[in-house]
Amino acid sequence: MTRFVLFLTFAVLGFALCAQENTFTKAADADPAAKAVLDAVKAKYESYRTLEVQFSLLIEIPEEPEEVQQGTLLQAGEKYRLKLEGQTVVSDGTTLWLYLENNKEVQINNVEDEDEETILSPQDLLRVYESERYVYALTNELVENGRVVQQIEFKPLDDDSEYSKIRLTVDKKTRDLRRIKVFAKDGSRYTLAIEKLSPNKNFPPETFVFRKSECPDCHWEDLRID
Repeated sequence: MTRFVLFLTFAVLGFALCAQENTFTKAADADPAAKAVLDAVKAKYESYRTLEVQFSLLIEIPEEPEEVQQGTLLQAGEKYRLKLEGQTVVSDGTTLWLYLENNKEVQINNVEDEDEETILSPQDLLRVYESERYVYALTNELVENGRVVQQIEFKPLDDDSEYSKIRLTVDKKTRDLRRIKVFAKDGSRYTLAIEKLSPNKNFPPETFVFRKSECPDCHWEDLRID
């Protein structure tokens, strides 16, 4: 996946989200307890001017070996630089560059041409629950490595989604996002674990532009539509 979403890009869960026999069919069915947690997490992340996130991405595909990738996301508002193994995605808020390292290729697109449901950052994820395209519920509370965490599961209302379930894990005390797990309908699983989050760093403006000097020998393909 070329996006933090796994980041994730979240979207249909055809199952009950609660241990009880609740049936969710519209956004208004969402769990108030889950919304309270998400509101608190959202307020925390929206207070940050910039973010640097170091994460790992576990990819589990049926009948294939598990794969773990390390990644870094730098973000300032609508601008970001996402680095995963073999690829880099950069946006200045208007233009999006996708650098495919193994192919020595850079693809250029307009940001507005991208999927509006793309989830690229913690802030993007936390906007999802306000979109009325999902229902969600607080489904579990447990202890991990001495910390109490809460799990919230999302159900997209679009039956055509390629995903069946999304699980968000939050530290109950600090309201930090710990982990995002996406369950695909084909049996694949994508688990994003946030290993370190550093807010309010200063990034030079050129951070959010992919320059020719970063790959002078690359083939550059401009896919923008005027």
